[in-house]
Amino acid sequence: MPESVSIREVGPRDGLQNENPIPTDAKVRLLDALSATGVRRIEAVSFVHPKAIPQMADADEVWRRVRREPGVRYSALVPNVRGAQRALAAGFTEIEVVVSASDTHNRRNVNRSTAESLDAIAELIALLHRAGAHAEVIVATSFGCPYEGDVDPRRVADIVDRVVADGADRVAFGDTTGMATPRRVRELVTEVRDRQAAIPVLLHFHNTRGTALANLLAALELGVTEFDASVGGLGGCPYAPGASGNVATEEVVHMLHDMGVRTGIDLDALLAAAALAEDLVGRRLPSGVLRAGPRSRLTAAGADRSG
Repeated sequence: MPESVSIREVGPRDGLQNENPIPTDAKVRLLDALSATGVRRIEAVSFVHPKAIPQMADADEVWRRVRREPGVRYSALVPNVRGAQRALAAGFTEIEVVVSASDTHNRRNVNRSTAESLDAIAELIALLHRAGAHAEVIVATSFGCPYEGDVDPRRVADIVDRVVADGADRVAFGDTTGMATPRRVRELVTEVRDRQAAIPVLLHFHNTRGTALANLLAALELGVTEFDASVGGLGGCPYAPGASGNVATEEVVHMLHDMGVRTGIDLDALLAAAALAEDLVGRRLPSGVLRAGPRSRLTAAGADRSG
């Protein structure tokens, strides 16, 4: 079991893009609250066309107004070269781009085939590297597609081979529909590592079928140490029917701390941020830890045994 884990908080982008739009002030408050929890990576915004994702229409304004904590790495998601140019102009040096392992999902998402997206991503990676930025390629529907069903791990590994050859600095695997199980996690991670042992890997789990924490544990046992999570369990996917929220950050932290795995995150501060997120979106969020009282959850002081 790893001694420590790096969690990227994706609520401000992945979480909020699947909610009704909230005011810019609210987004800034949430980002600032999360920056103060001890989390070391935050996916802050995405630079997309406002007609496609109106929830992210104020990305530039949000980023100008947030309080950027020293030691926190902030990243942005972009759909194309135009989005990358906006992210670079805003000062981001860690930029993500998504391609779906499923052709059908990719067409629903960006109106291109997977192969066409990979060609465009090669150009985007070159642009980012010329600007001194890092490129992370996220492979959506890595564990299954809402339109095509099962996705062969070899197809995902083929995509990884391509983007690594094109210069990607990191890869991530999205459980877009919540179809992942520990078996699927083991098969995918093993297939990718057999081909590309050196590339940094991050896993992004949804909890649609209640398997997110089990999947995370399976990945930990394989030595994976980087994961996405979303405060309060915010999020989903607008192009994946029935896909509910991401795994909740506070549930991940609660479990890891009890297992003696360090995250560097203050659980009490994170719970306060989750309560704020619930107020801002105006609905009850799915996190079980958020619902639990003080007698039935671990406190930050008692849970992070690493000190």
